Amino acid sequence: MSTAALLSRYNAKRDFAKTPEPSGRPAERGKQLSFVIQKHWASHLHYDFRLELDGVLVSWAVPKGPSFDPKAKRMAIHVEDHPVSYGGFEGRIPARQYGAGTVIVWDRGTWEPVGDPHDGMKLGKLVFALHGEKLAGLWELVRIAKPGDRQDPWILFKKRDDWARPGDEYDVLTALPDSVIEKPLGPAEDRRPVSAAQGTGDASPSGPPAGAKKATLPAMLAPQLATLARTPPTDDGWLVEAKFDGYRILARIAGGKARLFTRNGNDWTDKLGSLAKAVEALGLDEGWLDGEMVVLNAHGGQDFNALQNAIDHARSDAITYFVFDAPYLAGYDLRAVPLWERRAALKNVLDRAPDDRVRFSADFPSTPAQLLKAACAMKLEGVIAKRRDAPYASTRSATWIKLKCSLRQEFVIGGYTDRSDSSKEIGNLLLGVYEDGKLRYAGAMGTGWSLATAFALKQKLKAIEIERSPFESGSTKQSRWSKRAVGAEHWVRPELVAEASFAEWTPDGHLRHASFQGLRTDKPARSIVREEATEPLEENAGMPIARKSVASKKTAVAAAPSVDGKGLVSGIKVSSPDRVIDPSTGATKLDLVRYYDSVADFILPHLQGRPVSLVRGPSGVGGELFFQKHMDAKIAGVTVLDQKLWPDHGAMIQIDTKEALLSAAQFNTIEFHTWNAKSKAIATPDRIVFDLDPGEGVRWTQVQEAATLTRALLDELGLVSWLKTSGGKGLHVVVPIAPKADWDTVKGFSQAVVQHLAKTIPERFVAKSGPTNRVGRIFVDYLRNGHGATTAVAFSARARPGLGVSMPIAWDALDGLKSGAQWTVATARDHLSFEKDDPWAGYAKSRQTLAAAMKRLGYRP
Repeated sequence: MSTAALLSRYNAKRDFAKTPEPSGRPAERGKQLSFVIQKHWASHLHYDFRLELDGVLVSWAVPKGPSFDPKAKRMAIHVEDHPVSYGGFEGRIPARQYGAGTVIVWDRGTWEPVGDPHDGMKLGKLVFALHGEKLAGLWELVRIAKPGDRQDPWILFKKRDDWARPGDEYDVLTALPDSVIEKPLGPAEDRRPVSAAQGTGDASPSGPPAGAKKATLPAMLAPQLATLARTPPTDDGWLVEAKFDGYRILARIAGGKARLFTRNGNDWTDKLGSLAKAVEALGLDEGWLDGEMVVLNAHGGQDFNALQNAIDHARSDAITYFVFDAPYLAGYDLRAVPLWERRAALKNVLDRAPDDRVRFSADFPSTPAQLLKAACAMKLEGVIAKRRDAPYASTRSATWIKLKCSLRQEFVIGGYTDRSDSSKEIGNLLLGVYEDGKLRYAGAMGTGWSLATAFALKQKLKAIEIERSPFESGSTKQSRWSKRAVGAEHWVRPELVAEASFAEWTPDGHLRHASFQGLRTDKPARSIVREEATEPLEENAGMPIARKSVASKKTAVAAAPSVDGKGLVSGIKVSSPDRVIDPSTGATKLDLVRYYDSVADFILPHLQGRPVSLVRGPSGVGGELFFQKHMDAKIAGVTVLDQKLWPDHGAMIQIDTKEALLSAAQFNTIEFHTWNAKSKAIATPDRIVFDLDPGEGVRWTQVQEAATLTRALLDELGLVSWLKTSGGKGLHVVVPIAPKADWDTVKGFSQAVVQHLAKTIPERFVAKSGPTNRVGRIFVDYLRNGHGATTAVAFSARARPGLGVSMPIAWDALDGLKSGAQWTVATARDHLSFEKDDPWAGYAKSRQTLAAAMKRLGYRP
């Protein structure tokens, strides 16, 4: 059949005077066969799967889209052939035209048939390899049509190979929802295939891992830090390494030359010249390596004091550098790559190291509990456990945890005493930790050093003596050092940091049986605080939503959540991922966390820098909800704000990072609500929110009309407003303002606006809250603008059946809205993948003042 004949059905269905789609014309075959998958939002969302053959694109409509999971069998309806030129089409097909809706190119590339594709089409069994920007590996199409069927249904599924991956581990549609024309990814096979088994990290195939990005080497890099944990994790999602008794060092290689930096960014290359040469001998042109340097004794153990001496005397030839991570390597940013793959790439480099002073920090095929027990039996410090699939985060993270055989941490030296039988040596070091910016006394330490070390310490401390105690007044009142005895204490500037092991903390916050391990010169004294071991957060912690807040108390930092081995999302393990949280749709907890992962770039600008409240639903939208403005336990990555921002209340929280967002979602948070002010200017709101809340009997068209009328009044007052759905029944009209007026002024002005609307159009608006007051009318809620009040943030899900989403929209899209919950967790990110223009463009830079508007309204604060 000729190409023209193959395209006759395509042409007959379209009026090319009205649709922007390309007309069906024959195309000559290129050197390779192309494929394209177009994401098409018509009457419903689906994916058009197209393979080039005989000068046309043989096409199937795949309602649920492709999946890397071989168990996911996707219905694929064979439809009319399309022209090859259609493979580059993106745009809007007008209403009342065939396929009316919006089209984007979701994936594209080349394909290779296995066997004769013509025979495959005839027999109804087509096996092929894809070389796309998102899809790769072997796939299969199988016809399932029966005689007499009106349609020609097939099944599309992934063949089992290195690219196959279970659906509870990875959903390519959610992870990569956007156009490859707008956001090109490059060939997927330039990135490493991800095996369902996920390997052990013992080997690394050629090429960068999946998720690696070509990137310029940064000048500086902050290390990922581990969180102290009280008990070992019990699931199998961890890599376990020895905990080194040394100094953290990051090596930056640029142009083949290495510079060595401490965890705080101090350049120690000159001190460690010989070690830098050993790193350069790896032959890397550029990269960042992360590890720890130690001095090994004759028995293979680690000698911290010997390490300090080697540094002090620039003898780095005695130092061994154990490297455990590679955030950057060979021109690629690997931070988003799972840990096991970063380590596989790193091991591939270090296995060729010509100098054994640079070694790979091996992980062990044991559980964290087993390895910790063995480490303690060998009198080692402990172990480090790291989430196998975690990305690299330049912050303290619960995806890396440290498990210690005994308590051990750093302390600030605030004073010392003389040894009773010698004036040349110290007797005790007086130690402290910082708390709320003040040095709090933590106890005395009088053992663990040699006579030579005691003498050297005395000389260092005498050089920085001061007259007055540096400890917070009253913090030493239960200590025998609280009052000066003749010749007892000498106070010093709190500059030196000592590492100590100890048996326990006493109830009054002092050390018991402390033993000196050495001085630390890689950590500033002001950074030293009391380390708290983690405890798992209870899933039902919190208070009923009817309560105003959760009582605040100081507790341990949360450990990584317990998991069942499934549901990893950007390094966060989701507990109970299959638990249904919305029975009306069947949406699971994993679906919700994946949603927040997919919209992180959209929601974070609206969360960052603002106090946030969480609406948590451990039992889903049909169960009891918990509203939390303050936390009685920390969530990984979530910032706890200074309690002075809201005196007489618990410390508020803030979500500034993707880790914090996903950790909160894992902690059963469904909704995120923010204040109308930034934390740094908490006394002056920077926006006004008018929440249009319809009463019983109000039609949706009346809500749309109310939004238009509210906007018209604001326009008359000289205030530009932006619109978003509430995710529930109503709409939010948002007015950004310069943070100049106080809370009472802003709230009073917003109330005056609402009262004016109610007075002018009483049949539509009411200025009093309460269900009985707004029957048949709309209450424009101005109470959202009071001090401490919050509103559901843009892109937040709502804890109600359907899991609607609060979505920013353009004013000219208002007429097309069908409800305030038009977009849901299931559809919101796909909607955003079709949006070319930001409906809130200009919002972030708007700095409107209220003076003129208040004058026009006749409002006087």
